[in-house]
Parts: sequence; structure tokens; C-alpha cells
Amino acid sequence: MNLRTLHYFVTVAEELNITKAAEKLHMSQPPLSSQMKLLETELNTVLFIRGRRHLKLTESGQLLYRRAKEILSLADKTSAEIRSMSEGMTGTISIGLVEGMAPDIAAEWFEGFIKEYPGIKFRILDGSTDDLIEKLRGGIISLAVIAAPCDNSLLNSFRVGTEKMTALMSREHPLAAGKGREIKISDLKDEPLIVPSSRSVIELVYKWFRKIGTEPKIVCEMDSYLDAAALAGRRVGISIFPRTAYVPNDSLISKDIDAEEKNLEYLFVWRKGHPLPTIEERFIDHVKAEVNI
Repeated sequence: MNLRTLHYFVTVAEELNITKAAEKLHMSQPPLSSQMKLLETELNTVLFIRGRRHLKLTESGQLLYRRAKEILSLADKTSAEIRSMSEGMTGTISIGLVEGMAPDIAAEWFEGFIKEYPGIKFRILDGSTDDLIEKLRGGIISLAVIAAPCDNSLLNSFRVGTEKMTALMSREHPLAAGKGREIKISDLKDEPLIVPSSRSVIELVYKWFRKIGTEPKIVCEMDSYLDAAALAGRRVGISIFPRTAYVPNDSLISKDIDAEEKNLEYLFVWRKGHPLPTIEERFIDHVKAEVNI
């Protein structure tokens, strides 16, 4: 069961047709069929249910497909890492950053890491926490900074920062005239709210309102902080976003949320059970050192 045979098997498992798989592998059909039968003999199991036109993976075949993908991916990454080490650590780190304070937090990490490894580049993707978790699942990014909480069965994580949640409202709104820089949740009862389209933040908002015996009146969920501020300025509702969402604007007032759990936590995360390239592991170690972990 060598890497070439696993590559053949993965191709057949994805095409579920020996003829199409052989064409994709640029080989003839009989040798490919023989390789699959030899693999079944070696493993003492049946990997495919053979129909007239299509194949179907057995339970053993499904398990081998998952493991073969991981083995081939690890082999590719290992080869790339060895080449990278011989070239003095080069490559691109793909990382997702949730809107808010995350870009500011990460900027210092990038600066220090690039100084240490000048051959490294960063590919940065933004989005909501839910979007970034999907990108992690799909392998589009390897690392991310998201808003807490997260699924600890899926992700490794550690805290990298906190930020106060803020209510943005039009200067013409009656609540804008209140004294002080904070606003109570009870003041927001029955007010139309604009919130980030993030499950974790929405759950936090619902938690605030449950403590006063009611539910929030959410009229809009959106990703863009600037758009949320614009809607607040036009009195569509009050926007509940992290403090960094506020851009000084003559038409808006910003008031910090006065609640027991008023801070948003930022987490650095990566998938469990998925080996990372050496350079990404070193970046994780670099971030841990920056936040004193």
C-alpha cells in the first residue's frame, strides 16, 4: 500500500468509474483494475461494490478513502516543508480574521513574524465567525481569529483579546440624550436592533435580554460594520457591534453596553486532528509567545 497505489485508489473512489479514473490518471483500464484488486487482497477486504456502469464504496472503502486523503495530504505537506526548509522557510500562511479588533490584534504578529522569516507571506480572508469556521472546515484557511465561543471538539483555541460591545445610534435618537457613556440592556427593550450575522454574538445578545426577562427585537443581521453604522445613522435601528466598529461620525453616538458579560472575546483557532505545515506551527508558537501563553 504505497503512495502511488493510494493515489490510484483515491482517484477511483472519486470518479466511481474505472474507465474515467484511468483516463484521469493517463493509464489504461486493465492495470488500474488489477491495482485495485491487489489492494483489496492486501487489505483482505472489499473496497468497491461493482455495478455495470458505476462503483460504490463499501464501508471499508469509505474509511480507506478518508485515511488515504489524509496520508496523501500529509505527504505533500511534508515534501513542501522539506523544500521550504532548504530554501530558508518560505511559503504563504492563509489566515481568517473576523471583523472588529482582530486585524489590529494580528498586525503585530504579522510584523514580528515577517521580520523573523522574510520569505513568508500572509493571505488574509475576512468574514463573520461562522464564515471563517466554514473556511477552516473546507481547508480554505488553516488558522483564524474568531469571536468566542467555539466548538472545542472541532477546534484548538486560545484567547488573544477582548473588546467591549457598543450600541451605535443616531444623535437624534431619544436614548442618545442620556447621560454617561454606557447604556443598560433595559433601555434597549423593544428597540429595533441591528446585529452582526454571527451566531456567537447573537447568542450573547439573547443572553443579555433573557436576564431582564424578555427577548431582543432584532430587525437586521449583517456582516459589514460600516453598513450597520449607516443604518443606525438613518434610524433603522440601534447597531450592537464591537467598539472598533465605530468610526467617528457626526450623525452617530456610541455607548458601551452595561451588562454582566459585556465584552467580546477573540480566539485564535485551528482545526483539531489536521497536521499543519511547520511554518504554520511556528506561527502558532509565535502568537502564543506574543500573548504570553
